[in-house]
Amino acid sequence: MSFLMSIVVGFLICFIGVPAALATARAFGLYTIVEERRCKVFTLFGEVIGTIDEPGLHFLWAKLGLQAALIPIFGKVYTVDLRLDQEYLRSQAVNSEEGAPMGIGIWYEMWVKDASSFLFKNADPRGSLRGNVSNAAVRALSNMRLGDMLETRHVMSQAVRNEVGPRSVEWGYHIGSVYIRKVHFRDQTMTRQIEEKVVN
Repeated sequence: MSFLMSIVVGFLICFIGVPAALATARAFGLYTIVEERRCKVFTLFGEVIGTIDEPGLHFLWAKLGLQAALIPIFGKVYTVDLRLDQEYLRSQAVNSEEGAPMGIGIWYEMWVKDASSFLFKNADPRGSLRGNVSNAAVRALSNMRLGDMLETRHVMSQAVRNEVGPRSVEWGYHIGSVYIRKVHFRDQTMTRQIEEKVVN
C-alpha cells in the first residue's frame, strides 16, 4: 500500500507540483528561458530595464534585481527574432542617364542587431527598411549610363548597401548582402523595338 501511495505522490509532484512551481516562479519573474537566435526585452513602467540575447535559462533577479518581480504586473516582455531574414524588391523604377525607364530587382538580407531600437524607434522597421532600400536604389542608381546599369551589378549593389546601411542601424537592423538581381526595361514598347533590332 505504501508503495502505491509513493507512486501516486511521485506522480502528483512530477506532473502537477513541478509545473505549478515553475509557473509560480515565472509569475514572480524569477527566471526566463531565451531560445536560440531570440532576444527578450524587459520593460517596466514603459522603460527598457534589460535585454537578454544569450540562449538558455536566466535568473532575472540576478540580472535585473528585485525590480524583476514587478515586470509581470507593471511591465512587459518582448521577444524579438534575431534570425537572418531576406527580402526581394521587384522592378524598382529608375531612369538611366539616357532617360530610359529601367526596373531594378534588389535582393537584400538583414537581421536585428539592436532589439530595443527595433521595437521602439520605429513603428514599422521592416516596412521602413523596405522603403529605404527602394529610395536608396533611386538615389544611387538613377542617371547611371545605361551600359553601366546592364554590366556593373556589383558596383550598383555596393552603392545601394552604402546608402541603406547607416539609416538601418538607427532602427536596430543590420544590413548584410545586397545584390542587384535583375535589370530590365520598364517600357514594353522600347523592349520590342530592341528585340526587333536584334532579330534584324
